Amino acid sequence: MAGYIAVIGGGWAGCSAALAASKTGVQVMLMERTDMLLGTGLVGGIMRNNGRYTAAEECIALGGGDIFKAIDACARHKNVEFPGHSHAILYDIAKTPTAIEKLLVDAGVEIIYRARINDVMNSTGTHIESITDDAGIDYGADVFIDTTGTAGPMNNCVKYGNGCSMCILRCPAFGGRVSIAGLAGVSEIKGEGKDGGFGAMSGSCKLYKESLSPEIVKRLEKDGVAVIPIPKELIEDHLDVKACQQYNLPEYKDNIVLLDTGHAKLMTPFFKLSTLRKIKGFENARYEDPYAGGKGNSMRYFDIAPRDDALQVTGIDNLFCAGEKAGLLVGHTEAIVTGTLAGYNAARMIKGRKPVALPSSTVIGDAITFVREKMASPGGLGKKYTFSGSILFERMKEKGSYTTDTKKIASNIASLGLTDFFLKE
Repeated sequence: MAGYIAVIGGGWAGCSAALAASKTGVQVMLMERTDMLLGTGLVGGIMRNNGRYTAAEECIALGGGDIFKAIDACARHKNVEFPGHSHAILYDIAKTPTAIEKLLVDAGVEIIYRARINDVMNSTGTHIESITDDAGIDYGADVFIDTTGTAGPMNNCVKYGNGCSMCILRCPAFGGRVSIAGLAGVSEIKGEGKDGGFGAMSGSCKLYKESLSPEIVKRLEKDGVAVIPIPKELIEDHLDVKACQQYNLPEYKDNIVLLDTGHAKLMTPFFKLSTLRKIKGFENARYEDPYAGGKGNSMRYFDIAPRDDALQVTGIDNLFCAGEKAGLLVGHTEAIVTGTLAGYNAARMIKGRKPVALPSSTVIGDAITFVREKMASPGGLGKKYTFSGSILFERMKEKGSYTTDTKKIASNIASLGLTDFFLKE
């Protein structure tokens, strides 16, 4: 298939990579092992909180804004404030996947569902010729993008977590995640967990909203957020196991923090169901994702690909990566912006042009470089990095790059000569 890009993994990073590549005029296949797009984005729901606002607007100014505009159009609530976070939007987890699917199809992306890639043809050791799925179908392409993520499969959740929690990744139904970089022979990196283990636990659960009291539902649907104090004798503290360390604040230990994304998003990795039901308003509470949210959650940050700042995987000359595959980056915005750069660079490679990195004078370029460097430093693999909090957000504030002034963001991109960068040949 001359002139083709194959993107493996249909989460936020894969969708963004496929769209960015397709908009440059090249042909793109997006391979997804399940029957729906967005991966953990199917239960995510939070955008534009804290520094993610800056990153999103920067990506829009760079010409990669279609995904963000589609998400904004699916917002249930805008300018939501919750502990430690400002000006968030909460997107509707039911409407957003189909809106993104339509966006990709309209852009000419060929989406292939239930295509779990389990083999790679890499006869030279440095160049992928083709990939093969569970049905034995071979797919050839010129350039490949690994956006398979780092969560699961089940054996990692069992070994490093509390067992399979029956989450949205649905490994038992569609097979576990398989790393394309790993299949190609790349020696990958694992994020370090507590007590010498590996990985980190997904940071939130989804409650069936109708299982909560009418008073809580009314507050959620009006304000987008509800904060309910937990009686001291019922407090459970699981915050140190979270991938999302921007929520490792006392407010999330002492309160039930709920966000309205369609379901009620519970901002803790897990909470014992029998304990939860002792709290007023939660007497009939039921988990929607993961179904075993009273016991545990999915485990993430296994099999990270070594890469450069153009997101090209080290050791394979026609493979790029994005999202969690590209480092200890936490969040959907982080996946979208890295996916957009990876897709753009894959298209450049097909056209015989050199992949490029974004300058550190952009928040996106700075984050990509900073995370790569920190992961190589002592203790760096035990940290997590996000525009919305913790280390990376603090860096943004120190550098003065965090802002919600869209004109200022667009002006900075213009001053660098990068306006509509992702749309240029």
